[in-house]
Amino acid sequence: MHHSILDLSPIPDGFTAAEALANTLDLARHAEGWGYHRFWLAEHHNMPGIASAATAVVIGHVAAGTTRIRVGAGGIMLPNHAPLVIAEQFGTLATLFPGRIDLGLGRAPGTDMGTARALRRHMAAEDTFPQDVLELLTYFGPEEVQGQIRAVPGTGTQVPVWILGSSLYGAQLAAWAGLPYAFASHFAPQMLDEAAEVYRHQFRPSVYLDRPHFMMAIGVYAADTDAEGEYLKSSMMQQFAALRMGTPGKLPRPVHDVEQRLPRAVLAGVNQALACSVAGSRDTVRAGIARLVERLKPDEVMLAGQIHDHAARLRSFEIAAGVMEDLA
Repeated sequence: MHHSILDLSPIPDGFTAAEALANTLDLARHAEGWGYHRFWLAEHHNMPGIASAATAVVIGHVAAGTTRIRVGAGGIMLPNHAPLVIAEQFGTLATLFPGRIDLGLGRAPGTDMGTARALRRHMAAEDTFPQDVLELLTYFGPEEVQGQIRAVPGTGTQVPVWILGSSLYGAQLAAWAGLPYAFASHFAPQMLDEAAEVYRHQFRPSVYLDRPHFMMAIGVYAADTDAEGEYLKSSMMQQFAALRMGTPGKLPRPVHDVEQRLPRAVLAGVNQALACSVAGSRDTVRAGIARLVERLKPDEVMLAGQIHDHAARLRSFEIAAGVMEDLA
């Protein structure tokens, strides 16, 4: 069971986007040494605390600074882009870094609607996500399936495409298309069990996969003690609360009394959103991940963790790597 990292290039309070991107590359280099299989980055826009908006550019930065680990998008929000543009971007990445590039596709805009309008030339009323996915897959296909319009580079690269989601929609689409499916359980776990069941039950073998391949995401905040792990997690809790209250900002510094700082209703929503997260010592993290893995039986696990202090973030993912090796 492969284990991987999802990174948003977090910009901590008191730091810059340049420092965040340098930290992302440093984490990827460490992750490669710790045995992580993939290092994914995600597309978000108009977020003061996230530096991975130009996701393909950051993927190229990370891939150039590493040698073996797979690097990809978790994901690209396809409604923001023409499929041909994404095919050219990721076809170029796959040409530069053969056999190391992944492309996860999401249906949400990854931002607020005002920013979504700024990203697009027009806002179509109809949902063209399934058609756009199929068009993109064709651009990556062999020469004989290409039409008049081609992705150059892109044709023949066969970039692995994943469907991402947090509802039954993505599960059904991934199953219908015969593609691997990754569930965003690290921040939206409500439909995790049902989506995994729907995907596995409805999966149709394809030229891409002969059997379902399911990945779940888990938030991890690991440290030497349980108290320290919970302390590190408080940064993510504050950031999530700020997002829900419409005041997004940089990744806050951790606090010891986060539950007293947040309104009760907001705290309840944050705890629900982060229900698939584990925080604490190695033993606590191991037990928490083991319970989730036993319940969902994923083919892969993607670990995420927004931690303010870069050294603490490195230590958290180092501990988590050891835990995943134990469980494997």
